Amino acid sequence: MNRRIAANRSKAQPASAVAPRNRGSARAWREQHLASAASSLRRIAARPFATALTVTVLSLALALPLLFWLLLDNARQLGGSFDNAGAISVFLKPHADAEAIAARLRTRAEIASVELKTPEQGLEEFRSQSGFADALKVLRYNPLPAALIVNLRPDAGEPAAASLVDELGRDSAVDLVQYDAQWRRRLSAILALVARTADVLAAVLAFAALLVIGNTVRLDIQGRAEEIEIMQLLGASDGFVRRPFLYTGLWYGVFAGLLSVTLIGIVEAALAGPLAQLTASYGERFSVHGLAPSGMFAVLGASAALGWLGAWLTASRHIALGQPH
Repeated sequence: MNRRIAANRSKAQPASAVAPRNRGSARAWREQHLASAASSLRRIAARPFATALTVTVLSLALALPLLFWLLLDNARQLGGSFDNAGAISVFLKPHADAEAIAARLRTRAEIASVELKTPEQGLEEFRSQSGFADALKVLRYNPLPAALIVNLRPDAGEPAAASLVDELGRDSAVDLVQYDAQWRRRLSAILALVARTADVLAAVLAFAALLVIGNTVRLDIQGRAEEIEIMQLLGASDGFVRRPFLYTGLWYGVFAGLLSVTLIGIVEAALAGPLAQLTASYGERFSVHGLAPSGMFAVLGASAALGWLGAWLTASRHIALGQPH
C-alpha cells in the first residue's frame, strides 16, 4: 500500500511542477547564451589588432559584391529610363498626315502608345539638348520632319516588332524607320553579364569569408584546448562546448556587416559629386540610389549568419574529431 501511495505521488508531482521546471530550464538556457555571448565579446575585444584585421577582411569581402549589385541596379534603372531607345522611331515625309497615321497605329493591339512630335517640338528639343541654340537661329526654315515614337507592349515580342518595322518601312508616307533593338539586346546582355559576375564574386568571397572565420575560430579553439578537454571530462555536451565559438563567429559577422555598410556609405559619398553631374547631363531622367535601410539590415543578417555558419563548421569538426588541440 505504501508503495502504491508513493507511486501515485510520484506521478502527480510532475504535473504540478512541470511549469516551474520549464521556466527554470528556459531561464538557465537564456543565461547560458547571454554568458557565452558576453564572454565571446570580451575575448575578441581583448585582442583589438587581430579582431580589427579579421573584421576588415570580412567587410571587404562583403562590400565588393554589394557595390557590384548597386552598380547593376542603377544601370538597370538607367537602361529603363531610356524607353524611347527601345521604341520605334518613325520619321514622316514633309506632307504626311501625322495625326491620321498616329491614330491608325494606336488601334493596333501590339502597340502600347504612340507619341507625336511635331517639327517645332523636335527643333525645340534639339535646341535645348544639343548646345547649338545660337547656330540654329540662322536657319531660314525648320528642316526636321514630324516623328512618331511607337512603344510596343511588353508582351509583343521581337517578331511583332520586326513585322511592324517592315510594314512601316513600306508606307509611302514614311521616310525613315529606326528601331534600336540591337542596342537594347546588347544592353541586356551587358547587364546579365554584370549580374552573373556579381553572383560569382559574391559566392567566391562568401567562401573566403567562411575560411577566414573558420581559421580564426580554429586558432581560438587551439588556444583553449586544455579548457575544452576539462569541460569534456566533466561531461559537458557538444553544444555547450561549441556555443562560445558560435558567438565568436556571430560577433565577427555583425562587426564585419557594420563596417561593410559604412564602407559602402563612404564610397557613395565619394562618388556623389560625379554622379550628380552625370545625372544632370541626362536631364535628370534617372536618379542614382544607394543601399536602402532594408538592404542594410539584410547585409547585417547575412554577415551574422555567415559568421555563425563558419564558426559552427569549424567547431563541429574539431569536436567530432575529439582533438581540439
